[in-house]
Amino acid sequence: MAITVNLRYTGKNGSARRFAEEMANSGTVAAIRAEEGNLRYEYYLSLDDPETILLIDQWRDQAAIDAHHASPMMQTIAVLREKYDLHMTVERFVSDESGLPESDRSFIRE
Repeated sequence: MAITVNLRYTGKNGSARRFAEEMANSGTVAAIRAEEGNLRYEYYLSLDDPETILLIDQWRDQAAIDAHHASPMMQTIAVLREKYDLHMTVERFVSDESGLPESDRSFIRE
């Protein structure tokens, strides 16, 4: 089982993008990716809304997320969210261990 959390950061005048850039350039992204249980931590730009950045954050299990939330890294992230005056929406997904249904496989190009 993996848990994926999609966070959409929205700001003004490019602040969401600057937030993601500072996260990456400061080494914070690399440190999060190195945490035990982190499977994915990636930022994406929205084609529909240039003021929104999507973070796909994936963890092995809830214990890994809890450890991340208890780490000093969260204070760093909180400070940067305030610095860039970001607002967030969050979606959470738990992986389906049965995999992709056969009926969907014909639409996938690997």
